[in-house]
Amino acid sequence: MSIRKKRKNISDPVTAYAQAVVAGEVIAGPYVRHACARHLQDLESGATRGLVWDISAVQRAIGYFEEVLCLNGGRFEGQPFHVLPWQAFVIGSLFGWKGSDGFRRFRVAYVETAKGSGKSPLAAGIGLYGLTSDGEARAEIYAAATKKDQAQILFRDAVAMVDQSLDLAKRLDKSGSRGKEWNIAHLPSASFFRPISADDGQSGYRPHIALLDEIHEHKTDHVVEMLRAGTKSREQALIFMITNSGTDKRTLCWNYHDYGAKVSAGQLNDDSFFAYICALDESDDPFQDEACWHKANPSLAAGIPGLKYLREQVTQARGMPSKESMVRRLNFCQWVEASSPWISSDVWMGCQDQTSEILTGRRCWGGLDLSSTQDLTAFVLLFEPTPLDPYWRLKPWFWLPGEGLHHKADRDRVPYLAWRDANHLIALPGRAINKLAVLHMLAELSATFHIQEIAYDRWRVEDLKMLIAQESLSLPPLTPFGQGFKDMAPALDEFERLLLNSEMRHDGNPVMTWCAANAVTDTDPAGNRKVTKEKANGRVDGIVAAIMAAGKAMANAEPEQDISEFLNDPLHG
Repeated sequence: MSIRKKRKNISDPVTAYAQAVVAGEVIAGPYVRHACARHLQDLESGATRGLVWDISAVQRAIGYFEEVLCLNGGRFEGQPFHVLPWQAFVIGSLFGWKGSDGFRRFRVAYVETAKGSGKSPLAAGIGLYGLTSDGEARAEIYAAATKKDQAQILFRDAVAMVDQSLDLAKRLDKSGSRGKEWNIAHLPSASFFRPISADDGQSGYRPHIALLDEIHEHKTDHVVEMLRAGTKSREQALIFMITNSGTDKRTLCWNYHDYGAKVSAGQLNDDSFFAYICALDESDDPFQDEACWHKANPSLAAGIPGLKYLREQVTQARGMPSKESMVRRLNFCQWVEASSPWISSDVWMGCQDQTSEILTGRRCWGGLDLSSTQDLTAFVLLFEPTPLDPYWRLKPWFWLPGEGLHHKADRDRVPYLAWRDANHLIALPGRAINKLAVLHMLAELSATFHIQEIAYDRWRVEDLKMLIAQESLSLPPLTPFGQGFKDMAPALDEFERLLLNSEMRHDGNPVMTWCAANAVTDTDPAGNRKVTKEKANGRVDGIVAAIMAAGKAMANAEPEQDISEFLNDPLHG
């Protein structure tokens, strides 16, 4: 398909964008900064690896978007597709970089941005370019998802683009009734574009370009791997994935997120993989500072989705804690550890206090969540207030088996090794938790602190008592604490009250903060709540131990003075 020559100056918008990002002239997050630095470095040294930067291919692809395609919906209905700088970086990178064989370099692309950034029109445009203008005979273009309804969303964008473009409408044939189209055909090249899903239960696809939407909703890698396997007979096939951030770091989406971040940063070498991953820097808090919003919303400078919309989302999330994780994930590209966290980050971080307070001599209660074999073990002490320090003080300790710790870090997607090196986590020798080592540590802590009682899961108390007796360890009373709603609900309520009223302080241990971010609750018909490990997207052992400690502290703290003897009460004559 010919492209009209009347264009804006797009000599090399990819390199211009990369230079602006690296120079700090365009606000971008860490992974986008890395991707741009990678592009600039490849311009300097890529030729030694056979890489070729084809600026004419860049201009042709971007020109196709701006001269052939039109947008649809609302105020964009029928408007020309004005390619934004970040979109130009993606399009130009995918179609401009080639290998020594003359075919496209990138065969897999992963794009993660905040909701409303324009990912779907971008993907639909790439699919249409592959259908009509990529020089591929019998090209198969697929909009793919786990469910047919999801696949139809991206495909409808492509159908609308065809309807809005006189050039495409004349050259393409659609199948299906209006609003229920299921195929777009380019008859001169015997090529087609259609939606598919895992529901179809078919194989034999040979995609030239496969567009995969909302990767964070893919429970397995079935669709992705099925399509990737089909590209083996295509010389410059492209798997193009778009998504919002997710909630579970044990998923396909996080695997691609993590892989893309490492490739962009140069930690892994893969010349066939492209990633554009929007994210905030670790020090950013989108609920406190609007300046970081552009990092997750690369179209924000063009008013998409708009400051008004984002401000509304933040305002509602502040007043509705249950909405906070969704806003952080969808609007600010933050991978929240639970879809509906019990403890909001604002509340938890607001109770952080690393001031070194004197804890010896203060009464305290302990909670012990001891793993059976290889998982995280947590012990938490809760110190009661004093006249000089009016706060309850939370102090945690954590243990993991040291053998294979790097594998556990990869599995759980958390920096166990860094936590160990910073003394936030104790790595015990061996493949399983050494219960005796934990008990000896408890004995040392008992000699240092005034521990009144240690709460523990009642189902394992007898085994621990036997070990304590065998070792002749001097420990405070080790008492059972039920894990059901009856015992956990009032303890959870007390722990929550201390947090919400800012009556508790914790020392910012990152393992404990991770557990707090993962914590989600179950509720019984009577409204009682408890933390559920089954629904959490990570370890919550530290929070469970802290709740048990709070339960014991609540039951045994100093009672209020009985003043009835001073009243005119006949019982006290």
